[in-house]
Amino acid sequence: MKKNVFLSLFAFASFCTANAQSYLGYTPDNYAGVQSVLYNPASIADSRFKADINLFSISSSVANDLYGVKIFDVFKDGYDFDLEAKKNFSNANNGFMNTDIMGPSVMFNIAPKHSLAIYTRARAFMNVLDVNGNVVNELSKDNKTNFDYPVGSPNAVGNSWGEFGISYAAVLFQRGEHFLKGGITAKYLQGVANYHLQGTNINLEFQENVLFPEQSQYVSEGTAIYGSSQDFADNSDVEINSKSRGYGLDLGLVYEWRPEYSAERADINDLKEVNKYKLRFGLSVTDLGSMKYADGIRRNYDLNETITQNEYDNADSFDEFLEDNYDFTVVNGGVKAYLPTAIHADVDWNIHRKFYLNANADFGVVSKTKLNQNSIANRVSLTPRFESKWFSAYVPISYMDYSKQAQVGLGLRTGVFFIGSGSIISNAISKSSRAADIHLGMKIPIYQKKAKDKDQDGDGVLDKDDECPAVAGPVENKGCPWEDKDNDGVLDKDDACPAVAGPAANKGCPWEDKDNDGVLDKDDKCPEVAGPKENNGCLWPDTDGDGVADKDDKCPKVKGTLANKGCPEVTTEVIKKLNDFSKSVLFDSSKATIKPESHDKLEGIVKVMDEYNNANFKLEGHTDSTGNEAKNLQLSKDRAAAVKDYLIAKGISADRLSSEGYGITKPIATNKTVEGRAQNRRVEIILIK
Repeated sequence: MKKNVFLSLFAFASFCTANAQSYLGYTPDNYAGVQSVLYNPASIADSRFKADINLFSISSSVANDLYGVKIFDVFKDGYDFDLEAKKNFSNANNGFMNTDIMGPSVMFNIAPKHSLAIYTRARAFMNVLDVNGNVVNELSKDNKTNFDYPVGSPNAVGNSWGEFGISYAAVLFQRGEHFLKGGITAKYLQGVANYHLQGTNINLEFQENVLFPEQSQYVSEGTAIYGSSQDFADNSDVEINSKSRGYGLDLGLVYEWRPEYSAERADINDLKEVNKYKLRFGLSVTDLGSMKYADGIRRNYDLNETITQNEYDNADSFDEFLEDNYDFTVVNGGVKAYLPTAIHADVDWNIHRKFYLNANADFGVVSKTKLNQNSIANRVSLTPRFESKWFSAYVPISYMDYSKQAQVGLGLRTGVFFIGSGSIISNAISKSSRAADIHLGMKIPIYQKKAKDKDQDGDGVLDKDDECPAVAGPVENKGCPWEDKDNDGVLDKDDACPAVAGPAANKGCPWEDKDNDGVLDKDDKCPEVAGPKENNGCLWPDTDGDGVADKDDKCPKVKGTLANKGCPEVTTEVIKKLNDFSKSVLFDSSKATIKPESHDKLEGIVKVMDEYNNANFKLEGHTDSTGNEAKNLQLSKDRAAAVKDYLIAKGISADRLSSEGYGITKPIATNKTVEGRAQNRRVEIILIK
């Protein structure tokens, strides 16, 4: 078996890594079709396809945390892996491999909200965990020297199997902007081949014999459980037993936020050919299950032995080498292999029109120390993409925990063909790549038909739901235009009085005039009481309550009569009262100077005139016949004017007063007696009308 015995024991064929997700960057595409069911079975519900037929597709990836290479140099003639690869040896190196082949498969809609997928699939999955890389390095050398290393407790699993899966997905919830779908995949597993090894406290020492190299010795310690799907020591050809089978399960949910949904576009959820979401959230659990190999064999080996180089070189196979050189006990005859159960989460953002950004995370949820348990390498990725019906381009950017390197890839889809890699760009420029992957496939997509030919009036309501298919109308009115029965310009849906015309400002109803004063309530400041239009529908105020509105009342604060424009009437009694005061006004002899004792009488005149402030008065002066007639005339004028000036000085408006003197011409008594002459010397107050 040459030097490859221990190298195979601990490396299973150079370190390679299983990606967390097959078809990296491709499955989030809304046109990924049946391939998307491998990542999340809910994705096929409400899809862009009537059917999607996969002819053949493959996704394969390798990576590790021990060797770094310039990928394209590996394929050149004369490339020496041991010499040219950059090595990163540690006491716990890891490696994985994944190959995922999808055979003839199909997905299709079985009802508007229900979809089905049937697929065939072949898978090979390999894990090598916690191996001392220094031991691998020593075993790879042609000329070994003495070494002594603790190998530790490595755990290695290699498993290959076939899958037949049936996926069902349906819309679970649809309300307004919120849309939820779920899916489940049940799969039958047919085991093909299995290897698994788990060591405990293994130590390996090499003792070189310089004179006789074939007598050099490998001294090992520890124990190991080694099992396989059949006894390859007796028969190295893989024999598939139909009884080596198992069952698996995938579960998934997808939530979509559809903010463009509105009452006017409620039909958008029924349109299959357009993107409807702004954000999509996916969550799934894949590879729940296991399979049991009916012809499997498992042995517990005691590795506390010393093996010569000659015994090592002469072994024909790894299984034969173990059986011939180490003591063992059979643990059991059946071998159970566990699927690499994982949780996947992704967020897909429709940035604008056909441009998207996808964030994805894949996490293994199984113990990596469990016997015969495959596990994924945890990965996070960010993938911008352009997506259309017949073409997509995507650039996945990812980081995986075992390779500990960022990777940048590129992928293309052209309807019937797709190809991509999650690492092609980074590998093209890196001199120390630890990972490589590729996926490609051929398919026959059958897309959903556009619904525009089913909406002849273009109002967004499909003809099947449109009660007026030839006339555009809103979805709230089942595709019919709103009516306006009273032709007032206010649609009936908004018209509070659809049978009577009215302005839009009053919700289609005519304005009321509750007090019937000719002023509409909308303009009437006193809608419950009738009033003139000039006063905005309110009664004119009458402050003094005399029945004459203030606007017409010359004396708005004093009661009066309508005939006197709201002011009190100046009666004969009032004039008599004024003249009683005026006749008592005394003047100095032969002068127009008012004596002080007459001021009280004058104040009485002022008070009465203030009460009748809209009345105008004439002051007439008179004398007796004693003395010169001409002088008496002038004296009468002066005395009347003196009373007038006094009243004006006390606040009576000059516009209301006039004065005149008549001398001896208008006696009211005889001038022959003292009493008569006294009566004739007077100032009279006359009302001017």
